[in-house]
Amino acid sequence: MGVGEVKRLEILGVPIDMVTGAGAMEVFLGLMRGKSCSLIVTPNSEIVLNATCDKGLFEIIESADLIIPDGIGLVHASKILKNPLKERVTGIDFLSDILGYLEENGKSIYLLGSKPGVAELAAAKMVEKHPGLIVAGTHHGYFDHAGEGAVVDGINVSGAEFLCVAMGSPRQEKFIQSYRHEFSNVQAAMGVGGSLDVWAGTLKRAPDFYRKCGLEWLYRVFQEPARIKRVVKLPLFLLKVMFYKSK
Repeated sequence: MGVGEVKRLEILGVPIDMVTGAGAMEVFLGLMRGKSCSLIVTPNSEIVLNATCDKGLFEIIESADLIIPDGIGLVHASKILKNPLKERVTGIDFLSDILGYLEENGKSIYLLGSKPGVAELAAAKMVEKHPGLIVAGTHHGYFDHAGEGAVVDGINVSGAEFLCVAMGSPRQEKFIQSYRHEFSNVQAAMGVGGSLDVWAGTLKRAPDFYRKCGLEWLYRVFQEPARIKRVVKLPLFLLKVMFYKSK
C-alpha cells in the first residue's frame, strides 16, 4: 500500500488517513525508502479541533505523508459521518512497530522532547526491549526558538534515519515542518506527544481494560487531573461534527 493508495476521510475539513495499523506500517516502509524527510502526524480529536482554528497546523496536517487516526473521538466522528475508520491507530503502538522495523533493518532513531532525562530513560527502555536498536542521539524539549538550529545540527550529526519528536501539539508538528528539508539523513519524522514519558516510565499507560473500551483519556485524567480542561473538548468536538455533517 503506497501513500497514493490510502483513502482519506475529512473530519471538520481536516484529513485523516483511513488506515489500520498494518496499513500504516506499509505506508511507513515506503516512506523509509524516500530520499527526503517524510512527515507523519498522529492527530486525535483535540488536535483536529485545534486545526480548525490554527491555519498553520491545518496546513501541516494536510501536507503530511501519513495521518494516522490516534484518538477514539475520531472513530466516533467517522461513524457519525457514515464513513467509519477501520480502527484507531495509536501513536504509541505505531511507534512500537516502528522500533521493531528499525531494529531489524539496522536503522537508527533520534529521540527529541520531554523533560531533561526522559528521552535518555526512554532510549534505555527501548534498547532493553529491542537490543539491536540503534539510538543515534537524544535531546530534551526544553529549548527556545534560538536553540532550534543547534538541535537540528545535533540530529544531522547523529546520522539518525528516523526522528521521534515528543514536544506536544502543535509545537512538535511545527518543528518538524520547519526543518524537515534541513535534515540530512532523516527519512521520516513523527510527533508522538507523551509517548516518551510512557516509555521512560514517568507516565503510566492505561491498562488493557481502558484501552479496549476507548477510555485511555479517563485514565490519563486520573494521573493528570489538570487534563480535564482538555478532555471536556471531546463532547464539543462531537457536537461540531454533527453540526458540520448537517450543513
